[in-house]
Amino acid sequence: QVQLVESGGGLVQPGGSLRLSCAASASIFSINVMGWYRQAPGKQRELVAMEIGRGLTSYADSVKGRFTISRDNAKNTVYLQMNSLKPEDTADYYCYANLQSKGYWGQGTQVTVSS
Repeated sequence: QVQLVESGGGLVQPGGSLRLSCAASASIFSINVMGWYRQAPGKQRELVAMEIGRGLTSYADSVKGRFTISRDNAKNTVYLQMNSLKPEDTADYYCYANLQSKGYWGQGTQVTVSS
């Protein structure tokens, strides 16, 4: 079992950057699949970025070239670096981990992109 705690959200102007962090309560070394999802008001939760082990990553088309997912196994933390933010990136962002075929979610962190 693993608990996930996100941080780093906030209010940023269009074109700005934020880095989200997801701290896990257990070692993430053996967790192959970790990622970030987001849910905007009135919309379904959608995949933003996923790391599927050995450095393989996948991104939503809407964030390719702007967002980067990475992990620090020593700190049991996964990051989402978000650059060139747009108002349409406004959403609650959730960290996800798949451990032994079971999915775990964090509580979310809010990102608002507005001038």
